[in-house]
Amino acid sequence: MKTISKLKAGLRSGSVLLAIVFSSAVLAASSASIDQDANKALEIFRDDIGGADVFLSQAAGYLVFPRVIKIGIGVGAETGEGVLRVGGKSIDYYRTTSGSIGLQLGAQAKSIVIAFMTKESLAKFRNSNGWKVGVDGSVALIDLGAGKTIDSQNIKDPVVGFIYGSKGLMYNLTLEGSKISKLDKT
Repeated sequence: MKTISKLKAGLRSGSVLLAIVFSSAVLAASSASIDQDANKALEIFRDDIGGADVFLSQAAGYLVFPRVIKIGIGVGAETGEGVLRVGGKSIDYYRTTSGSIGLQLGAQAKSIVIAFMTKESLAKFRNSNGWKVGVDGSVALIDLGAGKTIDSQNIKDPVVGFIYGSKGLMYNLTLEGSKISKLDKT
């Protein structure tokens, strides 16, 4: 019984810590700041993956989340702000969030690019009120190592995602359950 009480207390403490960290770490980035960070994230993406420019130019639009932070202390939370680009221009700004429960301790930062390969998939995303991966649309994650090339001829999915960090694309990660909500930025 004491073990369960300690676990519950630890989870409450972890939740409070996560709330404090996330409220100060990622709130209220300006659109200019998000755009600047997205440009840097796309530069890394293009440097690491051959064919990235061609791939992105073929997409109807793409979301760039330059810095998504995940922190876990018993309870995990993940969030980050990003931009939707259509024709290479910033159109709207979004926040991604997700949570998890389980044994976890630590922090991780990553970048995410989600490409809408058809006008229909982009329209469905833009017309949604809080788009949830796996519910409102599925995202096919592409596993490529640094220095590899995207073969856009073989990609047939309407929505494609890339998760990468400072050392290239990350493996065995998922976007399932992530909610993407539009932000009111000018």
